[in-house]
Amino acid sequence: MAITRKPRRPFDAEAFLSSSGVARRHADYLPATVIFAQGDAADTVLYVQQGSVKLSVLSRAGKEAVVGMLGPGDFFGEGALAGQPFRLATATAMIASRVLVVPKQQMIRLLHQQHTLSDRFIAHMLARNARLEEDLVDQLFNASEKRLARTLLLLARYGKPDGPRRALPKISQEVLAEMVGTTRSRVNFFMNKFRKLGFIDYNSGGVKVHHALLSVVLHDTSDR
Repeated sequence: MAITRKPRRPFDAEAFLSSSGVARRHADYLPATVIFAQGDAADTVLYVQQGSVKLSVLSRAGKEAVVGMLGPGDFFGEGALAGQPFRLATATAMIASRVLVVPKQQMIRLLHQQHTLSDRFIAHMLARNARLEEDLVDQLFNASEKRLARTLLLLARYGKPDGPRRALPKISQEVLAEMVGTTRSRVNFFMNKFRKLGFIDYNSGGVKVHHALLSVVLHDTSDR
């Protein structure tokens, strides 16, 4: 008689980090609220439970660059585990967000003791590194139109376990321009083009992404 095994459920990092044996605190942030600033002490690791978080870096010349957009299920502030004494970026809530905050030493202990958590965390960091490499290639070789389409799809969490979602967190064209590496006027031009082609619904209330926007990423474009 064949034995039927139940499928193994994926490890629930949020449930584990929220358990009674883990020292942590929940923090709620309103839109545009800074969670931590570049140069702050790096003494905690954070986990997005709800909402959306922007990571940005400010140069010495005062120019800001958006380096990441995070959503539910994403860790951030992990540089503390690599010995970084200070935050290298600023984390800002894009919409109303809830974040789980775990002290650095507590997180190190958990990673040593709980193999399921360490596996989940390592998988997350490998995926983040792959994403950063893809972003670099995108900036170097792809046209601004394709970079914007890819950014919108990433914000819609295409390819994520909890995605895709059609409605994006409210985000300005200035922030999109920083993420794409182009000007606000180019972002405005392409957003209007995508809307006319039926790839997105776009108005003052926000952006809704349609699956058809993938066609921009999958086909060559010549404008940079």
